[in-house]
Parts: sequence; structure tokens; C-alpha cells
Amino acid sequence: MTQTPNQESNILGKFTSVLGLLGAALFFAGWIYRWSYFYFFQLEVNTLDLPAQSFLIVPLQIFFGDIWTICKTAIAFFIAAIAIQATLWLIKIISDTVVSTSQLLLNRIISGTQHKRSWTAKQLKSLAEFGFGQLRSVDFLRSLVNEIVIVSWVLIVIFWLARWQGIADARRDAGQNSTLPVIALITPEEKFAVGRKLDDVFADPSLKGYRIIGDRGLFEDLRGREDNDISNPKEPRVWRLLLERGGWIYLFRALPPNAKVDELPSVLAIQESDKGHIIIRSPEVSKTNLPNL
Repeated sequence: MTQTPNQESNILGKFTSVLGLLGAALFFAGWIYRWSYFYFFQLEVNTLDLPAQSFLIVPLQIFFGDIWTICKTAIAFFIAAIAIQATLWLIKIISDTVVSTSQLLLNRIISGTQHKRSWTAKQLKSLAEFGFGQLRSVDFLRSLVNEIVIVSWVLIVIFWLARWQGIADARRDAGQNSTLPVIALITPEEKFAVGRKLDDVFADPSLKGYRIIGDRGLFEDLRGREDNDISNPKEPRVWRLLLERGGWIYLFRALPPNAKVDELPSVLAIQESDKGHIIIRSPEVSKTNLPNL
């Protein structure tokens, strides 16, 4: 049996609608993931100018990153399906109760005004008959509410899955098991108030001509600790590259192994120098023995 052009158009239209909804859901998941990930590093995702297509790729990691992630996704959507059914069942009970009560009330109004000819009785009868006509649209409203309930639960599940995965990945990357590269940034000192001198690592750079607004303690905590130091396994100091975007380089010092659950890393944003700079990336810390500060 061959399909008619109208049937083919209908199938194509539904397929296009499904793709559109899927794309919107993936973008939503990617945006929530990136928002929660960079929020952990105290950065606003809207200021990073990330490419839109990257938000469509990230959800693959959210839903299918590993076996545990796949199981977690399956469990979450299974629970969502149960929640959807329970919500729709509850809405049906409430709507049926409201409709039956309304019909009973309208019947009483019509029967009570059946033999009355006053203006008020006629208006009440007209209102009751109009109400009966409006009750016919209950099925349409119920269908609309059902779609809203389904979409809402799906978005809730996607939101929490993306948020949990974003925070989990950020916490991993901020610690000792980070997937982010270890970095060595070498840049001219004219516009750089921190960092060690390559020819004299014990000398602090001059701060003449610089000004500060805000918490000076943050600067003092950084000054003198700009290099890596893994001599103390309990409190290693490792600098990693978070992001390069929009002319800025974002670095952070990895959290120690004994970091508290609510501890967040401090992020250092460095504007790219017009005189050039050198960035060396490595998956692991160098084993070269250097003098410690």
C-alpha cells in the first residue's frame, strides 16, 4: 500500500517537529551544564562568548558520558514517566470533579428557571446554556494541560541532570583528578603584576605604578605562590588552564586533596598581551626538580 502525498507530508512534518524539540532540549541541557560548570569557577557563561553549536555537543556527555551516567539518565527519565502519569491522573480527577460539579450546578439553574419568565431567570438560563457549551472545550484544555505537564517534567529532569553533571565535572576538574591541562604561562612583565621572574624566581616583580580596588588579601595569597609545587603531597600547588576566550586566559590553582566540599577555587583572569606570550600545556605536572619558593 503506497502512501499518499498528504501522508508523507504529515510524517515529514512530525519528524521535523520532533527534531526541533530535540534540538531545543539539547541546547537547553548544554546551556544548563555550561552555566553550572562555569558558575562553580565563579564565571558567568553569558560573558564567555561560547559558540552556540558547542551547547548541542555537551549533552552527549551529560546523558551518555559513561555507564553510570547512562544508568542515571535512564533512572531519572523512568521516575519522570511515573511522575507524569501520576500528575496527569491527579489532574484528570480534579478536572472530572470540577466538570461534574459544574454540570450539576448548571442543571439546577436550568431546571429552576425553566418556567420563569423574568429577565433575571432568562439571563441565568442563558448563562447556564452558555456554560454547557463551554464545557465542550474541556477536552481541548485537558490535552493542552497534558502537553504542558509532559514538557515541564522533561525540562525538570534535563535541568537537574545537566546541573548535577556540570557541578560534578567542575569539582573533578578543580581537584587532583582534573582533565584540564597543567599550564606554564610566560609573558612580558610590563603589564603583569604577578608571576615569578624566569632569571630569579625568588624576586617579586615590582608593583610600582599599579593600583588595587577590593580585597588585597586575595592578591597577597597569590603573590609568591605563582609556580607549581608538588613537594608536599597533602597540599600540592598546581596551576591549570580553565579557558581561553575573548582575549582572556583563565587560570586557577587546583584544590588540594583535603579540600572541603563547599570550597571553590580562585580564578585568575589574564588579558592576552599585545607583545605576545607563551603557553605550555601538559596533562601532568613536570617532574623537573626546581627551587621552591
